[in-house]
Amino acid sequence: MESKRYHITVAGRVQGVGYRYFARDVAQSLGLSGWVRNLRGGDVELEVEGAQEDVDRLVEKLREGPPLSRVTDVGISPMVAVGAASEFYIRR
Repeated sequence: MESKRYHITVAGRVQGVGYRYFARDVAQSLGLSGWVRNLRGGDVELEVEGAQEDVDRLVEKLREGPPLSRVTDVGISPMVAVGAASEFYIRR
C-alpha cells in the first residue's frame, strides 16, 4: 500500500487539554509515523505518514479531539512521503 505524508495544523482550544497525547495515542494505534507538537500561537502541528485510510481515520479523530478540547479548524497539506520509521512521537 502506498504511503502518504501530510502536514496538519489543528486550531482551537488544543493546548493544555492533553491534545498532543491524544493525537500520539491515536496515531500509534493506527500504525502511523510522524510527530506532533504545540506551536507558540496556540495551535498544534503534526506531520504524519502512513496508509491513506489510516491518515483519514486520524484526521477524523483530530477533528473530535479529547474531551476538554474544542477544535475549530484542521488544515491539511500533502507532503512528499519519505518512508519514515514506524514511530509517532511528541516533539518539543
